[in-house]
Amino acid sequence: MQVAAAPAGAHGYGVTRTTALLLCASLLGCFGRNPAGEFKLDAPSVENADFGNALFQTVGIALKPGNKLDLVDNGRVFDAAIEEIVKARRSIHIDSFIWSEGKVSDRLIDAIGRRTRAGVQCRVIVDAVGSPNFGGLEKRLQGIGCEVHRFRPIPGQDDVARDHRKLILVDGRVGITGGFGIDDKWDGDGKSDEPPEWRDSNVRVVGPAVADMQQAFSENWQEATGALLPADAFPRAADSGPTWAAFIPSSENSIATRNDRLTQLLIATAKKRIWIANAYFVPSAPIMTLLTRKAREGVDVRVLAAGDKTDTKPYLPTQRSRMDELAQSGVRTFEYEPTMMHGKTMVVDDSIVLVGSCNLEPLSLNKLDDGALVAVDARLAREASRRFLDDLARSTERAPASRKTAGR
Repeated sequence: MQVAAAPAGAHGYGVTRTTALLLCASLLGCFGRNPAGEFKLDAPSVENADFGNALFQTVGIALKPGNKLDLVDNGRVFDAAIEEIVKARRSIHIDSFIWSEGKVSDRLIDAIGRRTRAGVQCRVIVDAVGSPNFGGLEKRLQGIGCEVHRFRPIPGQDDVARDHRKLILVDGRVGITGGFGIDDKWDGDGKSDEPPEWRDSNVRVVGPAVADMQQAFSENWQEATGALLPADAFPRAADSGPTWAAFIPSSENSIATRNDRLTQLLIATAKKRIWIANAYFVPSAPIMTLLTRKAREGVDVRVLAAGDKTDTKPYLPTQRSRMDELAQSGVRTFEYEPTMMHGKTMVVDDSIVLVGSCNLEPLSLNKLDDGALVAVDARLAREASRRFLDDLARSTERAPASRKTAGR
């Protein structure tokens, strides 16, 4: 099924996210019924299991010790990226769904150019649908010595199964991932809509988990080019910090993507709390069932999603229907007020944190190449929790009338 590229709009999309979502709905019956063979995790089997072992069994990737993680939310992600790029010695790898002209792009290209002139290799993958007006930027990047490829160019490729990963990797030593795109609307502090400064969550990783991130990049690089990365893209990782972590890539699957499996595992694991921030909250029936079950068991379940300032208004009624259904079971649901909330995070109990590009809606749960960093770190969980609560203070609660106030 092919889709003609639409003109780029205010949000930098060609074939818009709305169009893709509606296509997915028609292809998979996302809003009306459950796909045949839909994956359903048996919650009791994992509630008392060792999390690391359960994660490995569920997605086939092991937590690795020795990582150092820092949250680099909103425009801070570009400062962090440039801090690392200017130190590059061998390679700079970037995988992005959206890359648009603007000040953010200029800053990154300037930093990359300083390193490519010193002999550093630069490889860039940009999704052909997410960035339809990339031609001028492609030429600029090629002009400073980058090898650049558009992922699954159209026509002739699946226009729904896109590369939605967000990765910046330097020397195979440090990686940045999250919800960001390379566009000026991701700059700022995530608290203003004039001009738009989207609220987003990202993480910088140093340590063994970076190899998982590099492998996800190499997977897409192979599809785009047919080539392997050089061996030095996977250096032996030094012990860089106290955190156990893993990057979990997800790709199209007609029954159960890793995003779907991982989401259900994290919810099933929770004994005290699960706090979810997700831009596009249209979860599947199994995820809804798990969230309802946990809330009824007394787990503190809260969901924060985009509100009226979303970039995808047509499915707000479906999102709100899901949220109101959950509220009847004791889940506290919120919509972010100041601007577009684009983050994809979870905090589970006192130590498990997820930060990535994975949305809880049909495209990401079924079709997209996505990824998420999962960490076990009490310090990081405290910091992620503080930021989540700060966001709730700027949000409106969708809940029974007796609890219709935003807050903590």
